[in-house]
Amino acid sequence: MNQTSIVQTIAVGGAAGDGIREAGLHLGVLLHKLGYQSFLSFDYPSLIRGGHNFSRLSFSKEKVWCDHTTLDVLIAVNAESVRLHQKELTKDSVIFVEESHANDLKDIPGSIIPIPLAPIAGELKARPVARTTVAIGAFCFIAGLSMERMMPLIKEVFEDVGGDLNLALAEKGYHFAMEKALPKWDGGQNEEPPKEGLEIIDANKAVGKGFLEAGMELYISYPMTPATSILHFLAKEAAVRENFKTIQPEDEISAANMAIGSAYAGKRTATGTATGGFALMQEAFSFAGVSEIPFVVAVSQRQGPATGVPTNTSQSDLLFILHSGHGEFPRIVIAPGDSEEAYYEGARALELSWKYQMPAIVLLDKQISESTQTSLLDPQKIIHSPTKLWVNNGEEYKRYQFTEDGISPMAFPGTPGASVKTTSYEHDEIGIGNDIPENVQAMHEKRFKKTKLLSEELGEYERVKIYGDKTSDAVIIFWGSTKGAVLEAAKYINKPIKFIQVLWMDPFDSEKVESELQNAKLIIDVEANQTGQLASLIREKTGIQVDHKILRHDSKPFDPLELAETINGIL
Repeated sequence: MNQTSIVQTIAVGGAAGDGIREAGLHLGVLLHKLGYQSFLSFDYPSLIRGGHNFSRLSFSKEKVWCDHTTLDVLIAVNAESVRLHQKELTKDSVIFVEESHANDLKDIPGSIIPIPLAPIAGELKARPVARTTVAIGAFCFIAGLSMERMMPLIKEVFEDVGGDLNLALAEKGYHFAMEKALPKWDGGQNEEPPKEGLEIIDANKAVGKGFLEAGMELYISYPMTPATSILHFLAKEAAVRENFKTIQPEDEISAANMAIGSAYAGKRTATGTATGGFALMQEAFSFAGVSEIPFVVAVSQRQGPATGVPTNTSQSDLLFILHSGHGEFPRIVIAPGDSEEAYYEGARALELSWKYQMPAIVLLDKQISESTQTSLLDPQKIIHSPTKLWVNNGEEYKRYQFTEDGISPMAFPGTPGASVKTTSYEHDEIGIGNDIPENVQAMHEKRFKKTKLLSEELGEYERVKIYGDKTSDAVIIFWGSTKGAVLEAAKYINKPIKFIQVLWMDPFDSEKVESELQNAKLIIDVEANQTGQLASLIREKTGIQVDHKILRHDSKPFDPLELAETINGIL
């Protein structure tokens, strides 16, 4: 493994059922145990069976914000995987390919190394899905690991899926590479253990962990890519945790209404879906707004409209999320840019939704939802917020009581002395429908009064993050998953530059954004959509016009080196 400042990329390609994602994850764990930081993405078609699957892992001794397109090593189960990624290969790339497919690839740049993956797996009576472990063993050889170092690592990495068998497969691959006298990279004996607390995790799992740290008692969700793995992770947690359950209802509408009903009954509840599923939740979302019932939803974007490209990424739904639900009511919208932020902001969304009794959205997208990266999640940093509960002093309970801060005391069905009324109609303090104009106006103002209080509480909290040269008059603005590509590209940008990440979309920190942009002579907006929705939001909130937009809307994430080249061209 080369100099510590260099990011290297290894990929695994094959068909559905070949265990491509699993092979990438195992490589990630292996490199993590060797002290490397990584970013792993997974690409797959919207098919029940078949199609090309592809895992790409970029790693370095330093923080890796995003994976790189150019491949140093490719492990290909079939010839198609090599052909589809031919443009990502160089003359120095090492390509391990299933031996039976090698003759079809003589025109490919790089070193084609035929390797008998299937025959070795058959010899050891392993399932075909495990044959990529042979190539992982060969990779360990060229990475400079000694056999003595590799063996315990492989056994540990694969301990949950047959450590001994995978150890034998990796050993065969290692000996194969040794016998072929394949050239080694430098530095393979110099790895250090990972720093304490670091783990590799995707944003879906991280946001689920954040919900749990904030006291979530119930998660209700209908599966929809790319949010499905939140449900998968939390269902496993429900099997081993007390006082926590998951439910999979028949559709997203049911999930939203059940989540509202559960919160009305006093249970800290969350749901999750893709943006297409959230479109079905609009009536329920608006109901949560007017009824002031805590409603927390993780929404992961995919390329639309309609079904669109359901297994690819996009940032095309920011404005939809900000204006979701009919009518005007306050909401919280947070757009994490990586797994760590998904963890902390997931917890914050649940805590603040219950404190301020308003809906909260954690806005993700496929790129971070299903990509793992090296992260540090510290539960000690989770800030817990109190819920204002009703105290029975002998007076009639008023669910929507007017208060100085706009937050009414909460009681739940079954509370002695309290009749808890809620409705989708505009209502009076008790919860009875009321359309008297003076009351309608007062209730609207009551709800929005909480937004002012929320903004004041957030105070010094980083709703807007600044990176790079804070004195530079050249600025790049971004949000969500483009954070990874932008900060990785920053390593290759020729001039000092300030980077501004907008993390909180609502309440929007207009004062901070305006102060950071007011002296800028050049503003570049980077987004994965066609219209520059963050740029539109900034103009709406501050009046500041963006100079250049770098937009991608082909459903694929930015490549950091290509992005750096484009930015350098503008600078």
